[in-house]
Amino acid sequence: MHSQNSPVSASATSLFSPHGRLLSLHRPQVMGILNLTPDSFFAGSRVVSERDLFVRAEAMLAAGAAVLDVGAYSTRPGADDISEEEETRRLLPAVQFLRQEFPHAFVSVDTFRAGVAHAAVSAGADLVNDVGGGLLDAAMFATVGRLRVPYVLMHLRGTPQTMARLTHYEDDLVLTLLRYFRDALVALRQAGAVDVVLDPGFGFAKTPAQSHELLRRLAELQPLGRPLLAGLSRKKMVYGPLGLSPETALNGTTALHMVALQGGARLLRAHDVAEAHQTIQLFANTFPLGE
Repeated sequence: MHSQNSPVSASATSLFSPHGRLLSLHRPQVMGILNLTPDSFFAGSRVVSERDLFVRAEAMLAAGAAVLDVGAYSTRPGADDISEEEETRRLLPAVQFLRQEFPHAFVSVDTFRAGVAHAAVSAGADLVNDVGGGLLDAAMFATVGRLRVPYVLMHLRGTPQTMARLTHYEDDLVLTLLRYFRDALVALRQAGAVDVVLDPGFGFAKTPAQSHELLRRLAELQPLGRPLLAGLSRKKMVYGPLGLSPETALNGTTALHMVALQGGARLLRAHDVAEAHQTIQLFANTFPLGE
């Protein structure tokens, strides 16, 4: 039994890219966010040119990012839908550019579309980060299984356009997620998928209060035996209770990152890589992770 203030041991694992790259999660790592969308909720994360992409990616890697997560479809609440063709047009050149300029970097693509995921992995992406959890494209599980690519499975209800209205849960929130992940992991295993990471989906079909409950109870997802990703950087669960905005939510993000690490998170998906990496360093110094 762990006390409320003690860290819990997470499932340590390694993610193997189909391109031969390896990402160890024995120690928590940072996934840096690179948004190719013009309407991402945090304006400071938007990439505006190829030069900007290079500068941001280089700075993130130097600051300690283990993964670069590139997205071309905004999933903020109420964001506009774009076509698969438009998403691909935005995303593929960036993946190819990052692969050329940073050949050793572990590159993730943030997409819920199987066709986009397939094209991106073919272009050199190492991981598929799916906010839809396979529910927004029925071909996703088969695609990642066939590609043998590491996969982030997120919990979501509805779509980015409708999720804000789908925050009522009949059952206990964590129990709902446990069932969701259990069933999806069975389906992924049957599809041949390997190296699955679980993302509880903070802010996705969850109110700020529900997101805080989920963060507080994150350790309860540990029995699933898969590494956990925490994506809470500058979200409403951070800035809302403080009466701030995404632009002023860095300090709050850092505070909640430490809570996520104590709950067993192995990947912090963050806009601010240096600060997230420093949080991991201090966490590891305080709690040696059983090493």
